[in-house]
Amino acid sequence: MSFDERLRSPATDRLFEAMLLLESVEEFYQLFEDLCTIGEIETLAARFRAAEMLHRGGTYEEIVRETGMSSATISRIKRFLRYGADGYLLALERLQAADEESEEESPGGYPST
Repeated sequence: MSFDERLRSPATDRLFEAMLLLESVEEFYQLFEDLCTIGEIETLAARFRAAEMLHRGGTYEEIVRETGMSSATISRIKRFLRYGADGYLLALERLQAADEESEEESPGGYPST
């Protein structure tokens, strides 16, 4: 599914292009610390965690307990998972694939047998 073109602007494109050039989690922390408040970062992280939990079959009660989020917010995230631009799904599937790939490697960097 495609994203809502009303979100697109030269400034937004430029921000996302800059993000694509970052090379580590630490670099993202640096950018986001300058770009957002701590509360905004925590809210984004909690929303993504809720999406991950929903995607894995988590219940509203579990998500409320872990994130402190309202059921209305969780419901909105669930709606985006089902009917949104598929951004959550794309990120979650890639993250899952990366997790699985790293589990297959031993601490020495070699695939496990």
